[in-house]
Amino acid sequence: MKKTLMVAALTGVFATAAHAQSSVTLYGLIDAGITYTNNQHGHSSWQETSGSINGSRWGLRGAEDLGGGLKAIFTLENGFNIANGKLGQGGREFGRQAFVGLTSDQFGAVTLGRQYDSVVDYVGPLSLTGTQYGGTQFAHPFDNDNLNNSFRVNNAIKYQSVNYGGFKFGATYGFSNAAGSFANNREYSAGASYNWGGLNVAAAYLQLNNGGSTNTGGAVSDDFTFAATRQQTWGAGANYTFGPATAGILYTQTNLTGLTGIGASASGFSSGVTLPSNSAHFQNFEVNGRYALTPALSLAGSYTYTRASLNGVRPNYNQFNLQTDYALSKRTDVYLQGVYQRVNEGSGMVANINGVGGASATNSQVAVTAGLRHRF
Repeated sequence: MKKTLMVAALTGVFATAAHAQSSVTLYGLIDAGITYTNNQHGHSSWQETSGSINGSRWGLRGAEDLGGGLKAIFTLENGFNIANGKLGQGGREFGRQAFVGLTSDQFGAVTLGRQYDSVVDYVGPLSLTGTQYGGTQFAHPFDNDNLNNSFRVNNAIKYQSVNYGGFKFGATYGFSNAAGSFANNREYSAGASYNWGGLNVAAAYLQLNNGGSTNTGGAVSDDFTFAATRQQTWGAGANYTFGPATAGILYTQTNLTGLTGIGASASGFSSGVTLPSNSAHFQNFEVNGRYALTPALSLAGSYTYTRASLNGVRPNYNQFNLQTDYALSKRTDVYLQGVYQRVNEGSGMVANINGVGGASATNSQVAVTAGLRHRF
């Protein structure tokens, strides 16, 4: 009996020690809501929607302590539509993220796999479309700067530094994986951020060559935003938190050369506009803010002005976004948000709020969503 108790005790000690050295965490988020849109292809609509703010997902995150401040890490993250149970990101098993790597307390982290680019990593958190305060529907037109991570980077190697007194930097390179065509559908990006007290500042740059090309094994394949010879996106922003309030501003610019196609957002073109066959440009100016009325109740809002140039057509977009959120617990909250988008008349463009399921038949569109989010 004593031997049995001793074996059981020793087994528990070793199991505890092993658990302390390595871990695997199951996590997730489910976002479901009801959305009213005043005009989709000429008709109003009521829809059950998934991921109106944050895409529904579940994932596994793990780490193994290798000693000396070095760890092996991995993340496998699946995206799905809670309304119908289908996989997201083109039906991928782990379409949101899938990577493995090493992280050092002294030198930073190097990871390999399907990952986010540096614009998403550094500038995204300063925009309401890159946070829990607005998310998908608050994206800039066509998500032209990818702040709402419409695409991820395949075949990517990423470096992220440690925090040097509030300063961090990183870079990502996505291989084309094409023999003899090293630059055909490759990506590279870099960014940096600085935090001091309540101040956050960040900037990043991305270049994608031949995204959405016939090289489907490259950096960006079927989830591309634009099919173009070259896509260049850069942005910078800042926000400041004082007490329960945060105010921010940011600017992004996307330049496209040899544009031949647009992904899921193509419905934002009316029949009177020819798809650009040479170049296109987008400039986005966003001001945003949020305020915690109580520990549970918050308000957030933003205004985005987008100036575009598309094959001689120069549409200007104005988008107003407002959200109120109430936390029922640390893991569950309910929200109500509204978006109004208007594009100038005479441009031949129609309004198309991101994530509502279809473009308007006119130059304006309104969407209102009541939703529930649960984290685990």
